[in-house]
Amino acid sequence: MIFNHGNNQMTQVERVASQCVAVWEEWNGAGVEGRQAVLSLWADIVAARGGEFNAAANMIRYQVKQAGEVLAPVHLMPGPTGETNELYIAGRGLFLVTGDDSLSAVSLAGQLTASLVAGNAALVVVPSGLNDTADALLSDLVKASAPSRLAQRLDENALNDVIETAPLKGVAAVAEADVLVAMNRKLAERDGVLVQFVAESDGIHLPLLASPAYQLRFITERTRTINITAVGGNATLLELGSGEH
Repeated sequence: MIFNHGNNQMTQVERVASQCVAVWEEWNGAGVEGRQAVLSLWADIVAARGGEFNAAANMIRYQVKQAGEVLAPVHLMPGPTGETNELYIAGRGLFLVTGDDSLSAVSLAGQLTASLVAGNAALVVVPSGLNDTADALLSDLVKASAPSRLAQRLDENALNDVIETAPLKGVAAVAEADVLVAMNRKLAERDGVLVQFVAESDGIHLPLLASPAYQLRFITERTRTINITAVGGNATLLELGSGEH
């Protein structure tokens, strides 16, 4: 979904951000496997466009595959007898996906996929020359059955307002080093909790986007503790702690 801005730009930024946040919990609750299924279909739809979108689709597939290896596993941690502790990942919330003229269809697709597969919603702000590409990617995402307001594009003149006012949990940017430094300074001026900044300065080779740990920058860790000692004995506990129980 795309929004243009006039004199009411600040209100529009806040409105679009709230729409993304409103569907974030549902998307985050779908789990890594559920999100992978949607995004894999997205890659197929994008690839059908041909041309530059073939490379973008391959990047989407790469990020989806990486999620299965990096994000999906649930780690069992030691705990007292009768207690199960699981470490798993969840999305942070709302991410800004952006960049300067070094941003390409491939790097945009990579950032957006990493953000979404990790369980986040996204505001997309790109240079005007990439608007049509971004619109096509977001349109295809909805066709793949992602929530329609999960990822939305705002005009590039809204970038500063997004950085200053949107309830961001993270920013993913592909840009020249001086642009990234300036952006990081703006983020540091925000009140409240520091915003995660995922900065890729090599728009051609994309070493950060291709790294195995890239998606870990988009998540938060959670623990699930199941304490079954109060149910009444170890025999009962073993049954309750297995299978669908």
